[in-house]
Amino acid sequence: MSKIVVLGAGISGHVAASHLRRKLSKEHEVLVVSPNSNYQWIPSNIWVGVGRMKPKDLIFPLAPLYKKRSINYKQAKAVSFHPEGDKTTERPFVTVEYFVGEEKGKTEKITYDYLINATGPKLNFEATEGLLPGTNKAYSVCTYDHAQHAWEALNEQIQLMKQGKRVKILIGTGHAKSTCQGAAFEYILNVEQELRRHKVRDMADITWIANEYKLGDFGMDGMLMSYGSMTMKSDQMVEMIFEDRGINWIIGAGVNKIEDGIAHYETLDGEFKTETYDFAMLIPAFSGHGFKAYDKNDADITDKLFKGFMIVDADYTPKPYEEWSVQDWPETYQNPSYPNIFAPGIAFAPPHPISKPRVSKNGTPISPSPPRTGMPSGITAKLVADNIIDTIKKGGDVSLHHKGSLGNMGAACIASAGYGLTQGSGISITTFPIVPDYNKYPDTQGRKLGKTFGSIGLAGHWLKLALHYAFLYKAKMRPFWWLIPE
Repeated sequence: MSKIVVLGAGISGHVAASHLRRKLSKEHEVLVVSPNSNYQWIPSNIWVGVGRMKPKDLIFPLAPLYKKRSINYKQAKAVSFHPEGDKTTERPFVTVEYFVGEEKGKTEKITYDYLINATGPKLNFEATEGLLPGTNKAYSVCTYDHAQHAWEALNEQIQLMKQGKRVKILIGTGHAKSTCQGAAFEYILNVEQELRRHKVRDMADITWIANEYKLGDFGMDGMLMSYGSMTMKSDQMVEMIFEDRGINWIIGAGVNKIEDGIAHYETLDGEFKTETYDFAMLIPAFSGHGFKAYDKNDADITDKLFKGFMIVDADYTPKPYEEWSVQDWPETYQNPSYPNIFAPGIAFAPPHPISKPRVSKNGTPISPSPPRTGMPSGITAKLVADNIIDTIKKGGDVSLHHKGSLGNMGAACIASAGYGLTQGSGISITTFPIVPDYNKYPDTQGRKLGKTFGSIGLAGHWLKLALHYAFLYKAKMRPFWWLIPE
């Protein structure tokens, strides 16, 4: 019998646990440890943030589902990793801490045969002074409760606009190294449409602020794409959309401090500026959770497991940007020091950014960190689960047959540009590969045309709405859920 412990119940952790339980016999234990009591379909948070959905529309409790599907579950958070055991046990374990219920404040050693670290990122609001959600008129849509609070604050501004007050709205990234520009991009377009729906668009000045060197970079170094019968750069597409909707933009900006209605930022030119606002939604920096790791003698071995996020089979050798390649990116998400530990999704440490790193004239790094959310999180979680399943079925002989690098993997993204069955809009983008391969596709900015394309229209909204229901169906493990691809 094998025991597989999955840390985290987000997209990666939940996908991994679902496939493990479906493909392994009940003699093998699958245990999920997560501080969250609910599963949430994160891509729909932006609709909560404009009042078009309620949190209940995109969450469900984990405990009843896991009990029904014979997946063990503990609502707790990981504290430390002990991949060699300790002086009292030779089995590897993680220490977890309970913070709810009767066991609140207690810790427990949870042993494992295989460990999947799917803890995702820490939402590091503290990295930017004054950015905590709900303070200084700044909000977030990173979680469903954050998004609900954002809508309540935005709705207050809408009511003031209806009374004749002119309002300034600021949306984008709240740190010089933030990632997840895509979520902020979706949100600014949805906010703009909601203002039109409420007939107050003329009372608002809307501004995009981001650490991108160009619009449409999205932490992926932008892209050259097929757009209808044309070829278009992503910065041209985003500029076209913003101009069409009357959205202003500030780019190459590293936000470093938030005061009440004032965002302080530094530009790549080394200037220090401010932007005032009445309502802001700014994505924070993402970071690792600060886990510690110890060997069997309790010596600190954190640097063998973590480099901010978890170390996997990537090439972390420091080298100039010009020498980076797609071969640097991991394929199996296995820790090189401890082969029974894996880290799919956002939990793995990327070998380097995807967009070219840039620093201001003052030496401040201002450029996006690499995104690893959405479709790649699900794909990497499934391949990790499949490798563990194959290894168990082969009697413990390590099998790494399933591989998938962001350098040879494509992704589809449906960005909401406004909610509504007849008035909605969506921007459908596919990218191949996610990490550009400039050697293989030197003339098309590292990506393959035909597999990298974009379109805008009502059909995109219908598709994103359909995916909302399809992936909740899948997450609830309804009949034949596994037929829905990651």
